[in-house]
Amino acid sequence: MTSATADTRTATTASQRTPVFQILANDIKALGVECVFGLMSDDTALFATALDTAGVRFYGARHENAAIAMADGYAYATGRLTIAVVGRGPALANGLHAAVYASRTSSKLLIIYGEAPVGGAPNGLGPDYKALDGVGVLRAAGLRTFTATSPEGARQTLADAVAAAMTGNAVSLHLPTNVQTAEIVETGDPPTLPKRSYAPAAATPQSIEAAAAVLAKAKRPLIVGGLGAHKAGARQALEKLAERVGALMVTTARGKDLFRGNPRSLGIIGSFSHSIARRMADQADCVLVFGAGLNFLTTSFGTSLPKVPLIQVDTLRANIGRWLNADVAVVGDARLVAEQLLAVLPERSPADKPFHAADTMRLIEAFHPQQDFQPANMPRTIDMRTLGLELEKILPQDRNLVVDGGNFLGIVPYLSVPDPGAFKMIGDFASIGLAIGAALGVAKGRPDRTTVTVIGDGGFLMTMGDLETVVREDLPMVIVLMNDCAYGAELHFLKLRQQPVAKSVFPDVDYAPIAAGFGFDAETIRTVEDLQRVAPRLRNPEGPIFLDCKLNADVAAAFMSEFANHGH
Repeated sequence: MTSATADTRTATTASQRTPVFQILANDIKALGVECVFGLMSDDTALFATALDTAGVRFYGARHENAAIAMADGYAYATGRLTIAVVGRGPALANGLHAAVYASRTSSKLLIIYGEAPVGGAPNGLGPDYKALDGVGVLRAAGLRTFTATSPEGARQTLADAVAAAMTGNAVSLHLPTNVQTAEIVETGDPPTLPKRSYAPAAATPQSIEAAAAVLAKAKRPLIVGGLGAHKAGARQALEKLAERVGALMVTTARGKDLFRGNPRSLGIIGSFSHSIARRMADQADCVLVFGAGLNFLTTSFGTSLPKVPLIQVDTLRANIGRWLNADVAVVGDARLVAEQLLAVLPERSPADKPFHAADTMRLIEAFHPQQDFQPANMPRTIDMRTLGLELEKILPQDRNLVVDGGNFLGIVPYLSVPDPGAFKMIGDFASIGLAIGAALGVAKGRPDRTTVTVIGDGGFLMTMGDLETVVREDLPMVIVLMNDCAYGAELHFLKLRQQPVAKSVFPDVDYAPIAAGFGFDAETIRTVEDLQRVAPRLRNPEGPIFLDCKLNADVAAAFMSEFANHGH
């Protein structure tokens, strides 16, 4: 072989060598991922830029918590694999709140972190000032972690992390900087998304027989539908079942508006109930639950459901009895189980359906949520329940609704959504301050709908910087700031225990000019008249709108007082 030939081969080999960060970006593009969310750091900047250049749009947030919450919101809205990219050390610590939250939402989420180089300090000059055992921290927080320890193994590690995320879990992938920047010859095919076909499973004949035997003795059954019932497409089957057995229907908070428009629907059961739901639930002699976990909010700490036979239907056996004991466990798909019950339960005469009697139906039809309270509007503050009823009439009906955690959650029963998939409540980690990030992701995943974000002043101040992200992306988002000038939940917690509340109360800051400075169409709302003045813009938002709603701080949501009574 001549020296010229050897030089040509060397040049050819060198030209085929590609940085690992570019190869991984190309692999993510090949997976069909259209966008990623993040906040770049020195250890992820090359990778993030490579993704964007490869055609995987990089949406940058102003805080790591918001970036990860954005990814989770997008995954929730689309059901697709979603990726967040953030840095190591302080960046990982900043986003830990959202990472733990996301790990509990069953989203297909992969969080990619930069990492210190394998085998040495980042700059070779001394200790790593960003040092943090991020893998150990995330494992302790409950996330499954993957680390690319060599350039040659990085593609397979990415594929393994993607496969884990596709099972419906938030997982982390850690990319050391020297692994990212190493140049290797790209070999083999890019990874593909695992083919995970979900085949709905019917229940065993024995469990159907047991459930049918209990229902046969019930005169006033109550059907509870959760988010799992919505995901199973069970609405029609459950409505037919309710008609067959003479049941009334309620939902969990996450199953919100599953039966919207049905005359036998009572709304949400539990801590978010209207009085009509509580009144009728108390009369039930059997409870049949589909795709719902029956957590403490659904059961109001065990008080919202009567002590009657309870049948719980879920695709996962481990979910049954997790929060509340079930008398009959039925493992199966919500829609298929409802159809199985329809096949074995006989028709009933009208006399055997007291819940469907004319006087009961008239009572339900005549109910209006405004009957549940006396408005406590003041000259400079508004009752949150009144606010909810007015927003319900004004805001676009075809909307996404994202609600942060806080004392203002009493507004939830007063705002409707097209279906449970359009509603996201940030409660999996008892967290506040993640709603704006999550709403950004939801808005990107469902851009055809206006996204309404409800957040308290405490949570808002934790995430105010990402107002800039909303404006930069020019999203039709309405942010409703529920401003009671306090950490409201803590205020009521202290009041119930006759303790000083001064440290939970804050000055009345006017946030509308601040939001306007970011580029929002912003207004301060103190009265119903203020809200009516901005109604034309709210009915058809053309860009970001911000409402600083000054709440009557003396009006506490009933469930929050109950929450404080049972411990915080």
